Amino acid sequence: MLEELSIRGLGVLESATTEFSPGFTVLTGETGAGKTMIVTSLRLLSGARADAGRVRTGDDRAVVEGRFRLPPADSRPAAIAEVLEATGAVLDDDETIIAARTVNADGRSRAHLGGRSVPAATLGELTGELLAIHGQNDQLRLARAEQQRAALDRYAGSRAALALTRYRAARARWLATVDEVERRRADSRALAQEADRLRFGLEEIDAVSPEPGEDAELISTIRRLTDLEDLRAAAAGAHRAVVGDGGMDGSVIEALGGARSLLEAADDEALRGLLPRIEEALLVVNDLGDELSSYLGGLPSDAHDLDALLNRQAELKMLTRKYAADVDGVIAWADEARARLAQIEDPESSIEELEARAEAEREKVAELAAKLHKARAGAAGTLGKKVSAELAGLAMGGSELAVTVDLVPADDDDRLAITVDGRRAQAGPDGADRVEFGLVAHKGARPLPIGKSASGGELSRVMLALEVVLAEPDAGGVMVFDEVDAGVGGAAAVQIGARLARLAGRHQVIVVTHLPQVAAFADNHLVIGKVGGGSKGRQTSTLTELSREQRVSELARMLAGLGDSETGRAHAEELLQTAEAVRAERR
Repeated sequence: MLEELSIRGLGVLESATTEFSPGFTVLTGETGAGKTMIVTSLRLLSGARADAGRVRTGDDRAVVEGRFRLPPADSRPAAIAEVLEATGAVLDDDETIIAARTVNADGRSRAHLGGRSVPAATLGELTGELLAIHGQNDQLRLARAEQQRAALDRYAGSRAALALTRYRAARARWLATVDEVERRRADSRALAQEADRLRFGLEEIDAVSPEPGEDAELISTIRRLTDLEDLRAAAAGAHRAVVGDGGMDGSVIEALGGARSLLEAADDEALRGLLPRIEEALLVVNDLGDELSSYLGGLPSDAHDLDALLNRQAELKMLTRKYAADVDGVIAWADEARARLAQIEDPESSIEELEARAEAEREKVAELAAKLHKARAGAAGTLGKKVSAELAGLAMGGSELAVTVDLVPADDDDRLAITVDGRRAQAGPDGADRVEFGLVAHKGARPLPIGKSASGGELSRVMLALEVVLAEPDAGGVMVFDEVDAGVGGAAAVQIGARLARLAGRHQVIVVTHLPQVAAFADNHLVIGKVGGGSKGRQTSTLTELSREQRVSELARMLAGLGDSETGRAHAEELLQTAEAVRAERR
């Protein structure tokens, strides 16, 4: 619930803070006092777009802060828990949280939640789970087909919600496949050209058959062949010095062999102890001699092999100019080309296969659309009856709400056509149904769309009746109504007040009204009054909670501007007593 609201610099409100109690709270005041600023402030806390024009003239910013009591952790909606975890917002010790919104005069806006700076949309994700705001234009939105469909789905509950979720997922998969089929058809020529290019490239690469790292190895080999004789002479000289050549004296091996013989003949343990190191040196020198022999054996006998190597290098360079920077890149390109070519030529992903998959997915969408249609049609009748019963208590006793669910017909060439219950229908983003609320003006009359047949006052009462019915399964939220009683008066206004009081039994209800018949049913009464000469000589407004005696005076003013006259107070007292009696009876 909303426990406290603080507003600074918004509209005509210079500074106002008030606490809200559970139950039914009403806000009244003279025209132009700033009643709608309360609703505007709550819309800002709900993440609505900031309007610099709402900042009080002469102030540099408007600030709105609201303290909300959250549901217990074990019953907290998942959306609230996710926002708290993602933002790191901190709850106070009493399990309340402060939401704040700042709007600068230049239009910039900032939002805070639990002491953390957050995007306005994130703030709205949390407060949207707590607040439901119905403004003066919501009656007009109720005339729209999408709003009527949403209301029916909300009443149908989890059955319709689950069916709609599954339908949307299946429809998204189907449309993706249909788009792929159309893309394949449009791109078939381009794909054929791409396949030809890939085949040509692979043929070139396969003809050369490069090996990994071959280009670097060739560079090293060609560099050696360019200085072939110098390399041969250096290697041969080193080989002679290490192992000797044709019995020539002076080789390293011969010298080490002589040293070993002398140490073996010595009669001294210290000298003989050096023999293992001589043996180790001989092993190293012998290995060195073998490696030099291998190097000499690997050198071409002449420079004629250089021409073949240069030709091979030219073939590799032709590939690296066209396909990649080096031979390893060329090999990687070939692997990718083979995979892409297999994808283009794969029979499983041919147009025929995709078309078959699209048809199977179309049938699945049709199946889920039929389930969704059944859930909506089943809920439509009971929703209409319950709302009609509420209308009877809102001075519309002869009127009924007829909720119809029909399939949206599809043309023969409609790409989104499906078959539901043997009829062709269009698979829209929210199902294949057209939901329509019709108002039956009197018994025997045919239902007419409420957007065309209902007056402003009737729309207000239909919306309130609908909200009362929709709120039955839930409890604990904050419902805000901004002049929901527009266009209503007399007995109908009394009934609206009674219904709002009933709604407050399960929700915290906050209502901005100009009707005393509605205000009389409130548990708590706040009045917004105009005061001339604020802190800067400008008009400002105050927000005051009224005692019962003060409520009588305010109701008298609302009745006919009678103020403190005896007649006005008597009428107001009677109205207040009547409302109190009705509320007590229902308790």
